Amino acid sequence: MTARLSDRTPQVPPEELVGQMVPPSMFDDVSFDSYIPDPAEPSQAAAVAACRQFVDKARNSRGKKKLFGRRTPAHGLGLYLDGGFGVGKTHLLASVYHEMNEPKAFATFVEVTHVVGALGFIAAVERLSDHSVLCIDEFELDDPGDTMLVSRLLTELTAAGVNIVATSNTLPGQLGEGRFAAQDFLREIRKLASVFETIRVDGPDYRHRDLPPAPEPHTDAELAELAAATPGATLDEFDSLCAHLSTLHPSKYKALVDGVSLVCISQLHPAPDQTVALRMVVLADRLYDAGIPVMVSGSKLDELFTEEMLGGGYRKKYLRATSRLLALSRFAESHSDR
Repeated sequence: MTARLSDRTPQVPPEELVGQMVPPSMFDDVSFDSYIPDPAEPSQAAAVAACRQFVDKARNSRGKKKLFGRRTPAHGLGLYLDGGFGVGKTHLLASVYHEMNEPKAFATFVEVTHVVGALGFIAAVERLSDHSVLCIDEFELDDPGDTMLVSRLLTELTAAGVNIVATSNTLPGQLGEGRFAAQDFLREIRKLASVFETIRVDGPDYRHRDLPPAPEPHTDAELAELAAATPGATLDEFDSLCAHLSTLHPSKYKALVDGVSLVCISQLHPAPDQTVALRMVVLADRLYDAGIPVMVSGSKLDELFTEEMLGGGYRKKYLRATSRLLALSRFAESHSDR
């Protein structure tokens, strides 16, 4: 019988969360040298140079020794890579991570908030304050609570000498734009913007270069046959999977898909509400990080998020998830044709 994600209930002890803050395996071997700038996009070469310069400065930013061997930490540096989907920002972020000294941490913005939620704010600051760098991918502010949390966290960490590098599709001064406008939250957003030097990275989404539209969905029978014939595959009905995701803390989604070779989702249809949609975004990120192919029946993957959702404040988050799911579905189709 084909396994189901819905039958998995992973347990992740909070104390292990910081140790898991590393780049996705697909970025294990990346470097500044392996990032090939597009000659038509000069901002890409400039971004590589800026990242190299950041590493050179950050390695010496932990403070200088004083009398009796004491070290006074200098204020941490901040670098912010802003650009569209699939222009190589995560490649550069992982390259920064690889060049920095231990201890160091790499996580998506969502994973950072999950770690703080699991450990508690004070414990999270204590665990991270001796790090040479905290790399935050897909930096976004989804609600006022996250705004205050991240602002406090970065203030504490940079004061302790931790360097911060972040990527996003939104300039730091515009984080949260269109979602909330209360003056106290706008003040926090501006405070975050002051932490970073912003570097723009332009270019087309490499995941969609010269690629066809979303693959046509399989029939339920075809999907079941593919899942049964693929060792390590899972097969879940969409609504059942969504119901199961609601019972798990998002920090466990990474463990949920650990060891899975192919994720099959039957009877896919547009997400019924924003809560379900945002859970699917987190799942899509974890699947993409692990390079796990995705196949579906029902609706196409680019129909998962409704036009109303795409017109709201989470538009960029949904577009990123769609881009990643389409890349994973094409990867799955290319392998099934062999």
